[in-house]
Amino acid sequence: MRPFARILLLSGLLAVALFAFPHLTSAQGGDNPTVDNEVCLSCHTTPDMYKELPSGDVLYLTIDENRYLDTEHGQIGYQCVQCHTDITGFPHPELQVETSRDYSLEMYQLCGTCHEQMYDQTLDSTHQKALAGGNKNAAVCTDCHDPHYMTTPGEPRSNVATMCQECHSEIYNEYAESVHGGALLNEGDPNVPTCIDCHGVHNVSGPSNVSNFHLFSPLLCAECHADEDLMDQYGISTDVFDTYISDFHGTTVLMFEKTTPDQETNKPVCVDCHGVHNMKQVDDPESQVMKENLLTTCQKCHPDATSNFPDSWLNHYPPSPEKYPLVYYVNMFYKIIIPVTIGGMLVFIASDIRKKFSSKSEDRND
Repeated sequence: MRPFARILLLSGLLAVALFAFPHLTSAQGGDNPTVDNEVCLSCHTTPDMYKELPSGDVLYLTIDENRYLDTEHGQIGYQCVQCHTDITGFPHPELQVETSRDYSLEMYQLCGTCHEQMYDQTLDSTHQKALAGGNKNAAVCTDCHDPHYMTTPGEPRSNVATMCQECHSEIYNEYAESVHGGALLNEGDPNVPTCIDCHGVHNVSGPSNVSNFHLFSPLLCAECHADEDLMDQYGISTDVFDTYISDFHGTTVLMFEKTTPDQETNKPVCVDCHGVHNMKQVDDPESQVMKENLLTTCQKCHPDATSNFPDSWLNHYPPSPEKYPLVYYVNMFYKIIIPVTIGGMLVFIASDIRKKFSSKSEDRND
């Protein structure tokens, strides 16, 4: 259909709508909208409706009514004019935007009208700080939640990662091949972490906007890896966290947390050894902590490390007769010899003092 003919058809449809629904000319948004969606959809269900903006961008205007009615907004009967509050009749007000992105940045702020708490959380997020810094491509509400076709967030759970992929494709590719991403995207495992478990949902944070994000990242890992019930499902010991905080690296990181929480530490945390988004199973040939790769990982901080350097690492296993028996028996030796030695010295000192007091008492009696 030619553009001119299409305009005539749409004008005719709208004229019928105005006749059937005269209150359209006084339509207002808000909590008590005076225009039903059927009025808007009498035009906006027309296929291939669009508006070309001054930049050449195309703003698509056709709405799939059935899809909308299946969404969160559609099911609660949310009306178009509750968001499009400037629509009070036809012709609609001319859009004062140059690009489709400008339109998104203008409209998304309306989300705060109903979702105030969530909207306020975004204001301190890394996305909003990037937007305030001039990055117009930084994610806003409507980039993650399509207002016309919004479904229940995080269902299925894999949607979280694929949504983030739209902007963070390289990181997504790493995550998809990791032990966490593979389990979620390929196996549908609901227990493994996805983007929002580490970075937050609306208050998205990361190293770019939180100075101590790296320092406190072991606490993020501990949310899963210190959970005995959860780790039992995968045959993973929760000792991985306990042994980290008890060794040299973990102890110094904890000291940093307590004394200078606003400063970065130069001691390795979990992600420095295991990877950030590309974590692999420990027996994966590409794992950074696999024995054959471990020296390279250690040399990031210890450039002079030699081939036997990684042998000092106990792989998060507490020493036992089965694992690292030499360390276990040395520990056992010291656990026995130190109390016996100190105890023997105390007994000797006590007996010596007793002997001296006894001697003095005998001298007085004489």
